[in-house]
Amino acid sequence: MRVFNIPAITWALTAILLLSGSYHFLQATKSHQRTDQINKSLHALMNVLMAAMLWNLVPSTMLAQIAVLTGAALWFVIQAVARPEFKTLCAGSQGRLKCLYHSLSMAGAAVMIAMMGKSTTGHVPAGGMSLPNAHHSMAAAAPGTAAASLDHSPGLAILLTVLFGAASVVFFLLLARFRLTKTALRDSAASRRSVRGEHGLEALGASAMAMMFATMS
Repeated sequence: MRVFNIPAITWALTAILLLSGSYHFLQATKSHQRTDQINKSLHALMNVLMAAMLWNLVPSTMLAQIAVLTGAALWFVIQAVARPEFKTLCAGSQGRLKCLYHSLSMAGAAVMIAMMGKSTTGHVPAGGMSLPNAHHSMAAAAPGTAAASLDHSPGLAILLTVLFGAASVVFFLLLARFRLTKTALRDSAASRRSVRGEHGLEALGASAMAMMFATMS
C-alpha cells in the first residue's frame, strides 16, 4: 500500500500532525506546571518532526531527531514508574498508562525515522514522500548503525501498525464514551472541551502513525 503517492493523503496527514502539534504547543504555553509544559512541548515537537518526515525535510538532522525522541520516550517512562509522592509526574493508574502510551509514541516516531535511516538523494513526488519508496530515494547510512539495521524490518513495522491501529480504536471509543457518560456532563465546559480535544487528537495521531508504519511493512 503506497498511500503517500497520493497528494491528498500526504496533505491530510500533514494537516493532522501540524494541527496536533499546534494544539500541544498552545497547551504548553497555557500550562503553569513545568512538567506539563515539557510534556506538551515534546508532543508538539514529535508531531512537527513526523510532518517533516512526510516531506523528507531536514534529513541531515536524522540522528539528532532520533536522539531527542528517544530521550523523550525515556522521560515518559521515568514519569510512568515514578514513586507516588512525585505528584508533578504521572499520578494514578490512568496517568501512568497515559505516560506509557506517550513513551510508545515517542519511541515509535524515533523508530520510524530510523527506518527511513538515510539522507535524501532522489526526487520527492509532488504529493510528498512515498514511504515504501523512501528506502530507494535516500543514500545509505553508515554501516552498522541502528538506522541501517532497522531499514529492513517489515515485521517491526507490522507490529507497530497493529499497536497504533489498536490505540486509535481505543481513543475513538474513549471519545465516544466521553460524549455519552453522565459524569462528563458535570464537568466544566472548558474541561470537557480539553478532554474531547485530547482524545480526538490522540486518535487521529495514532491513526496517522499506523498508516505510516503500514507503508513500511
